[in-house]
Amino acid sequence: MLPGPLLSPGPAGAFHSRGEGAGWRDGCKLRGRGRRAGGWALGIIARRFLLADFHLATDPTHSSSPRTRGSQRTDIMQTHPMIVALLLMGVSYCLAQDKVSSRNPKKTPQTMARGWGDHLYWIQTYEEALHKSQISNKPVMIIHHLEDCKHSQAVKKVFVESQEAMKLAEDFILINLTYETTDKNMSPDGQYVPRIMFVDPSMTVRADITGPYSNRQYAYEPKDLPLLISNMRKALILLKEEL
Repeated sequence: MLPGPLLSPGPAGAFHSRGEGAGWRDGCKLRGRGRRAGGWALGIIARRFLLADFHLATDPTHSSSPRTRGSQRTDIMQTHPMIVALLLMGVSYCLAQDKVSSRNPKKTPQTMARGWGDHLYWIQTYEEALHKSQISNKPVMIIHHLEDCKHSQAVKKVFVESQEAMKLAEDFILINLTYETTDKNMSPDGQYVPRIMFVDPSMTVRADITGPYSNRQYAYEPKDLPLLISNMRKALILLKEEL
């Protein structure tokens, strides 16, 4: 199918060329329960050790001289080597956990929406999206973007803030990708982001539904939101299969 009429090219540098190695970025989750348990056990051991020392220090049958109390404390450490060892192990464990926590701060886990509309239903893979499109007879809306691309983030912001765009999106099989698919039909004029394309349930890529730029036909900027909404409406008009 031939592309529709093209408008004037966009400003230079307005889009983000995709480099190699783009992929998923997962957060990590710390295991904090073990740290709390270690601190709790350390507190119990330390309390028992201090209470034993206090008992000897306040016992009227013992001398109150500093030397005698010091020798009594030494006797406790000699007669209870396990307590001392456990105290040292507990301190070392807590210090190690503090270092791990500082190196690996907690991150908010991402969903498949990646901020493009958390209330919408997003598909994980391109192949699954095509399959669901055929079953449901809904077109696919594919958003190629990168998390660290300021142009992608700018388009995302106006997209999710538009009630009209969010309402129309409910009628699509939605997928947003931070990597390229193996389908060359998804990059007819190159690999760049942000790039938004549509696929009809007949498995036809709607190459005729383009953005306003001739050098990046499927790119959009925030000011192009009205055109994107118009193109979404156009994609919802399904193609008739040839008899």
